[in-house]
Amino acid sequence: MGKIIFYEGRNFQGRHYECSGDCEDMHSHLSRCNSIRVDSGCWVAYEKPYYSGYQYMLTRGKYPDHRRWAGFNDCIRSCRMLPTYNGNYRVKIYERADFGGRMMELMDDCPNLLDRFHLRDISSCNVMEGYWVLHEHPNYRGRMYFLRPGEYSRHRAWGGMTSSIGSLRRITELN
Repeated sequence: MGKIIFYEGRNFQGRHYECSGDCEDMHSHLSRCNSIRVDSGCWVAYEKPYYSGYQYMLTRGKYPDHRRWAGFNDCIRSCRMLPTYNGNYRVKIYERADFGGRMMELMDDCPNLLDRFHLRDISSCNVMEGYWVLHEHPNYRGRMYFLRPGEYSRHRAWGGMTSSIGSLRRITELN
């Protein structure tokens, strides 16, 4: 069981909403979100309802303002708890949509795709095992895109505005 608490004010002040599972639309509970406390579990918080918009990975800890979770604003409208996972990690990334162009297979984190593979764009991918996060810029910075096992034939399938990806890493903190 996981537990996450969203607060309207900074430093855990004001109205709050507590979740122990997925919530597709929390607009009726909070008008904004300026701080978060994760008591247990690993979560993905989304800027918009129904798991869309900016995505933020949240692990156990305290986030006293939206900048602490790399938030672009004070808007969180849905969240999803990640299930416990203790298996292997494997992802295939492709240069072009529909699994075309050059393909690279990874089983570990990659802080800089351009340096390692001379590849700046990822237009499709197949997550074979584990949970992953793509980052817009190298060294795990910029917008985040959460990927669970499955095929993503275009960057829009994972919520990306462009195919420009700078780094990716495994989600290993699923406690």
